[in-house]
Amino acid sequence: MKHVLVGLMVVALAGAAFAQSGDKRILAARDALRSGDHATLERLAASADDHLLGHYVEYWRLLSHLDRRDTPPPTAALQAFVTLHSGSVPATRLAAHWLRRLAADEDWEGVLRVFPHTEPDVELRCLAWQAHHRLGDAAVLDEVAASWRELLANPVACDAVLEAVATTAHVALDEVWWRFRQQIDSRDPSPAHATLEWLGVGQERALRQLLADPAGYLDRLPDDFHRTRAGRELALAALVRLARRDPPLAHVRLLRRAERFTADEQRHAYLALGYHGALSRLPLTTEWYRAAGEVDMTASQREWRVRAALRAGEWNYVEQAIDGLDATQRSDPEWVYWLARARAERGDRSGAEALYAQIAKGYGYYPMLAAEELGRPFVAPERSAALAPEDKARAALDPDIRRAMRFYALGLPTEGLREWIAALRGRDRGFILGAAHVALDQGLLERAINAAEYADAGDNFELRFLTPYRELVEPQVTRQNLDLAWVYGLMRQESRFNIPARSSAGAQGLMQVMPATGRWVARQIGLKSYHPRMLNDPKTNVLLGTSYLRLILADLDDHPVLASAGYNAGPSRARRWRGDTPIEGAIYVATIPIDETREYVQKVLVNKVVYAALLEGRAQSLKARLGTIPAAVETTANR
Repeated sequence: MKHVLVGLMVVALAGAAFAQSGDKRILAARDALRSGDHATLERLAASADDHLLGHYVEYWRLLSHLDRRDTPPPTAALQAFVTLHSGSVPATRLAAHWLRRLAADEDWEGVLRVFPHTEPDVELRCLAWQAHHRLGDAAVLDEVAASWRELLANPVACDAVLEAVATTAHVALDEVWWRFRQQIDSRDPSPAHATLEWLGVGQERALRQLLADPAGYLDRLPDDFHRTRAGRELALAALVRLARRDPPLAHVRLLRRAERFTADEQRHAYLALGYHGALSRLPLTTEWYRAAGEVDMTASQREWRVRAALRAGEWNYVEQAIDGLDATQRSDPEWVYWLARARAERGDRSGAEALYAQIAKGYGYYPMLAAEELGRPFVAPERSAALAPEDKARAALDPDIRRAMRFYALGLPTEGLREWIAALRGRDRGFILGAAHVALDQGLLERAINAAEYADAGDNFELRFLTPYRELVEPQVTRQNLDLAWVYGLMRQESRFNIPARSSAGAQGLMQVMPATGRWVARQIGLKSYHPRMLNDPKTNVLLGTSYLRLILADLDDHPVLASAGYNAGPSRARRWRGDTPIEGAIYVATIPIDETREYVQKVLVNKVVYAALLEGRAQSLKARLGTIPAAVETTANR
């Protein structure tokens, strides 16, 4: 068997070497697509070869045709490609692009013809619904109506069918107002304009006014504003917009007009106060939530009712609020853990331990905390499950994996990632673990870690928690007097050790340092030659990242939980999220108001515990690392 595997690997390597002969054509075609050079794409597509990625040249040529509005789509060629390469990454992406073009051309029969060849997301599904509707299929509006609440944050492609549903009474009037209320209470309330039009109440000017100045709008309300539902709903909208900025001020305005609203409308107003009060950690939050009662809530509003009770230390209300979550939410390890804590706080130790046991066998932040409550601190497994050589060979020879590796080798990581994800979808554990080792051999640490985690999130710790670049990291950790496990835990979460990693916000490198942050840190440490390009150099990136970590740690009471939050969201926010009295670290983390930061801190702390267990070879406590968050210290600057 060993000789067979070696032979197969040799064949694969020989094929890779042969494939390199056509690499220039692939790169030239990709550049031509980016620059809109249609003539070059036509020429390159005409010179077909047997390159592993050769079909991408034709894919890119057809994409360029679809982007040209001056010529009709080459239907025959598109159909031939989608059929020949059915199920592949380029075929499904091309079909999606083609479907959008057909919708733009209002070729609704064409949309329905192409739709089965796509991997439909919400946008494509809405375009297919629109096609059915335009072609006279009346039943499709019932299907859209059944998904009404799921389509709240819909793409523009959904507007036409949603409007048809709203204006033909396929959903109740209350549901249309529900949509308006949710859109008002969002970062971008502009979609509420369209929903108000669907309601046909003719209040567009009033909506613009209340969005611009909610307090002023409320102060200028006529005495009889409550005589129509539209008048009350717009007043509610102004209260909600004001609550997003200043909940106490919105509460005062509500008390002045409370009798003008129905009981349900008052509960909705108190819900907005409770939700935004919870996000701002205000003392009246649980009172506002109680006043809201069991009004219709979103999943986030229900969860923040629990978080508000946690922050207030009202354990009976914690239990009551968790009971008010839906079944899916209640089964989440986070809420199982906090329900157990609530039971323990009221003396029901056996009930608490039964709940801890439900989640303690898993891997992650709350399972680790639950295990500790049962007296089982985290211990890294002695060894991972052995990798079967044939699994690695299967992965190395797989056409999808080979295409992904080739794209990475050519410096086209976006295309490589798409092929990689498709290659792992639906595969068995052995294959995925084999693929992780193939990626590791190629130096693609991010892919190796993610694949190993995908294969089994409770195993393969040595592969999932690599310690690369230690010759760069360890000296800086020692110099800055930092915890090596923490730095690796943070770096793993930031970049998965991908040197060219770049976030949508512009953070770069192993420790995802923002250019402006890098410049500030460089001044603090006397690095006079700093330039943002230096963030791509691992040595400089680690120097600046660890130096920044040390600076914010010193500024945040030397508490790694605060510093982890500060590294992600900024130290001023981490400082502002503290309480007037010391607070349990786990409650501080649970009430971080930015979802991304809350999840980030949890993952960094889990990483830190695992790395410490691997580096030190002994049991580790997550709860001890969470500790207690000191009370906020009032200073002249923040009074």
